[in-house]
Amino acid sequence: MSEKRSGSEVVDTETKESGSEKKLIKCQVSQKNKLYYQVLNFGMIVSSALMIWKGLMVITGSESPIVVVLSGSMEPAFHRGDLLFLTNRVEDPIRVGEIVVFRIEGREIPIVHRVLKIHEKQNGHIKFLTKGDNNAVDDRGLYKQGQHWLEKKDVVGRARGFVPYIGIVTILMNDYPKFKYAVLFLLGLFVLVHRE
Repeated sequence: MSEKRSGSEVVDTETKESGSEKKLIKCQVSQKNKLYYQVLNFGMIVSSALMIWKGLMVITGSESPIVVVLSGSMEPAFHRGDLLFLTNRVEDPIRVGEIVVFRIEGREIPIVHRVLKIHEKQNGHIKFLTKGDNNAVDDRGLYKQGQHWLEKKDVVGRARGFVPYIGIVTILMNDYPKFKYAVLFLLGLFVLVHRE
């Protein structure tokens, strides 16, 4: 048995097929647009974070305006995981008792310790010695070979405030790299899938 279709039925069938193809194409275009939007959104979040960080660097005068205490050498003043806010104004003199964050040549991670002594030369040049509150001896053993004092150029910043234990996530990410990658993956996934 052969069934004959009228011309209008054929046109209707083609129109329906053409309409569903258009819907499919619109859906694919819409999916691509959403993906582009999410990638753009992620890029804007990253660039905003970088601008805020650079702005803090300019305001505070410190190359690293926020640091996490990584050891217990400053207990009881600061504990492992405390988040420190730093400034590093050139005009502010370094004082005994002040908590400074400094870099030592050959060491990647800055150290948070208290200024123990200051040595001022006649020309006004200042050198200083540091020590951790929880350490038995001063930091001369930490300094590079032959160095007995720190100079202003070694200072990354000076502690002006802190938030207790909030930096523990940073410590966990340093101690357990798989945790770090999991957190970064989840954050990236959240940004890409999050819909407003």
